[in-house]
Amino acid sequence: MRIVVVGGSGHIGTFLVPRLVRAGHEVVNISRGKRAAYTDAPEWRQVEQVEADRERQDAEGVFGDTVARLRPDAVVDLVCFTLESAAALVERLRGETGHLLHCGSVWRSGPSREVPIAEGEETEPVGEYGVQKDRIARMLKGETAGGGLVTTSLHPGHIVGPGWVPIGPTGNLDTAVWGALSAGLPLRVPGIGAELMHHVHADDVAQAFELAIGDREAAGGEDFNVVAPTALNVRGFAETGAGWFGREAVLETVTWEQFRAHTTEEFAQTSWEHLYRSQCFSIEKARSLLGYAPRYRPAQAVLESVRWLIEHDRIEVDRPLAV
Repeated sequence: MRIVVVGGSGHIGTFLVPRLVRAGHEVVNISRGKRAAYTDAPEWRQVEQVEADRERQDAEGVFGDTVARLRPDAVVDLVCFTLESAAALVERLRGETGHLLHCGSVWRSGPSREVPIAEGEETEPVGEYGVQKDRIARMLKGETAGGGLVTTSLHPGHIVGPGWVPIGPTGNLDTAVWGALSAGLPLRVPGIGAELMHHVHADDVAQAFELAIGDREAAGGEDFNVVAPTALNVRGFAETGAGWFGREAVLETVTWEQFRAHTTEEFAQTSWEHLYRSQCFSIEKARSLLGYAPRYRPAQAVLESVRWLIEHDRIEVDRPLAV
């Protein structure tokens, strides 16, 4: 099968593209050409690279032509963030491509009311990013239900893996958190410490995309949550993280006002975005229809990220990992 991956040099594509090559597919990667994948793999030497600025070409109304000219059997769109962009691609590929797979987000759902959240049980999304991802997923579902292009949307949680900073125990990207946990220093925790975050390893997301490509009949017209088998809460996450360094977590419960006073505005807002939603998702649909079987529990996935950051001197810790 000839598969075009849009944005294949990012978190998911780093693992997905080599998977597809190993499965015997002919793979084309469309990217801006700004950087290589996060981890090297020999399979990349078999990938056709096409440089294109998605944002600029969308504005010019020609991105769909760029994709269609490559004559793909399937398209995996990993970097689409607006309904307008998604709809334009669907319109251009309708009748020419067998399957369009879109990378959505669990943030298509708003704050949880009941957990785990199954597909179709999402609350109203909050924030422009979540609103757009929800609109795209609904449009794609309607497109296929109406007899148009066969589409599938997959919705990852907080993606982690080697090469980038994971969402940490306080719900943000502050690497100082790992330094504090490794040193046994107090860690300010906003809220009550029971707020949930649902991570997923990038390779498990790649697995789900590969499965959906391989079974268009099962995946067509569907949307899938793609997360780890379990979720982490703030307190448990911090305690687990401290244990990696042979420490016990020292947690200081603070109000959101106090938390904001001791961190940057960016980190505070990111924490609020994650912890306010307090989400945990069901993967039963992906298990039953696709055979999705994530290899990583959330703490395992985050540990792999933290280990990479330490080994590459991206974060400062008080003592080496004990695991």
